[in-house]
Amino acid sequence: MTRRPTSADVARRAGVSRTAVSLVLNGRDSGNISAENAARIHAAAAELGYLPNSAAVNLRRRSTATIGIVTDEITQSPFAGHLLQGAREAAFERGFVTIVADYGNDAAREETLVQTLRARQVDAFLHAAMSMRAYTPPTQMLELPTVLANCFSATGPAGVLADEEQGGYLAAQAVFAQGHRRVVMLAGVDEPAEGRPARNPATEHRVRGFERAAAEAGATQAPVIDAGWQIGDGVHGATQVLDAPASQRPTAIVAARDRVAVGVILAAARLGLRVPEDLSVVGYDDESQVAAGMVPALTTVDLPHHHIGRQAMQTLLAHLLDDTPLPESDILVPCRLVVRESVGPAPSR
Repeated sequence: MTRRPTSADVARRAGVSRTAVSLVLNGRDSGNISAENAARIHAAAAELGYLPNSAAVNLRRRSTATIGIVTDEITQSPFAGHLLQGAREAAFERGFVTIVADYGNDAAREETLVQTLRARQVDAFLHAAMSMRAYTPPTQMLELPTVLANCFSATGPAGVLADEEQGGYLAAQAVFAQGHRRVVMLAGVDEPAEGRPARNPATEHRVRGFERAAAEAGATQAPVIDAGWQIGDGVHGATQVLDAPASQRPTAIVAARDRVAVGVILAAARLGLRVPEDLSVVGYDDESQVAAGMVPALTTVDLPHHHIGRQAMQTLLAHLLDDTPLPESDILVPCRLVVRESVGPAPSR
């Protein structure tokens, strides 16, 4: 054909009506068109090289096929690319594009960005947070379908989150399964502007998982020590607990983050301890520039950022395109233990 093929051409090739072609190619054929006719329509469209007019389709749907992704400061995080990539991939697969707006934890700027995206007629919102936390969406965001990623709201909408308690459990199990019973968890805490350091929601869940694994293993010497998130926090916390007689010091440390685990390994080396022969170490995050390149390579828990972004976007689009109700409760995405070389059997002493 020298001209651009039309839906009428597809209908003639498939031997069906134009209405049937429209229903099938716009994803509204379920219960209306037989599987045999749908297959013929798809085959005819492929043979003719027919593509629906996206502008016309969106006009009929009263849609711009655009999702506004609003983030606090996620574009500054090394994990942001994974979450945003997962969301963008899921959007592209269903013919949608995304606009990402980062408000840098500035509430006034957030309101402005939401208004701007509304003016651009986005069909829905996805709010993505850099770390798991409570979040209250602006009123204008809630006027459109909204799903949260890596954050949660007590009053809704639903969020897609890593199962951090399961992650803490996996990290602890990695050492308890090797016979370790003197195990310390260096828990991540945030430094507030005033007052004492505080555990964030992710840390609280990880601690619960660690303590559950310790109880199951019958480990009575498994304290949780508030540390921080950086290499220096790992050095400081590990030095405190490792500078003790061999019969008293821990044989394993579960760190708040891979960078903290790096500090733990540095402290161990300074004290003449070998990893994993004298001390087993578990990290958290599976940070691409840290965990696999460590010597020894770091056993750690992989946070499923890509899956979180993908699941959140799929949930949103299922509502927009398939009339699937938005979930009423949060969706938990499992974490994964990545086994490498930093964990070994408990020393026989």
